[in-house]
Amino acid sequence: MNTQRAAGAGSSLIVENRRARFEYEIEDRFEAGLSLEGWEVKSLRAGRAQIVDGYGLVRNGQAWLLGAHISPLPSASTHVAADPTRTRPLLLHRREIARLQGLTERRGYTLVPLRLYWKRGRAKVEIGLAKGRKLHDKRARDRDRDWERERERLLKTRT
Repeated sequence: MNTQRAAGAGSSLIVENRRARFEYEIEDRFEAGLSLEGWEVKSLRAGRAQIVDGYGLVRNGQAWLLGAHISPLPSASTHVAADPTRTRPLLLHRREIARLQGLTERRGYTLVPLRLYWKRGRAKVEIGLAKGRKLHDKRARDRDRDWERERERLLKTRT
């Protein structure tokens, strides 16, 4: 999961949650800042993060990232007790938080972290407003994808 490649102009990818695209139907995406401690920044620069088990939560007008794991470096944070899975505040505009709160509480959406990356020297997380997929939806998607591949193969051999 820890891939270090370019994610756009002026940004570099720290980690990507590919499993989220399989498990959820992503309706909308938001870019949020991430409030970090010093040892967490050092660990992110070393690429020691995992967001597969992470999810977002909106409570009392504040957005939070739960379950994301940032492993502390052995050389860093010698005087601080590092908690790798601590709840981290997400930095969003008030209107975005209000919208996310309404959708997650009333319509049954989930906030899923999709990517963690650097943008102009700051750690950003892309969170997706997602609905869970059912097993039959996953199977239908795989069946359609396989049919497209087979169709392309057949058309290629005919010409």
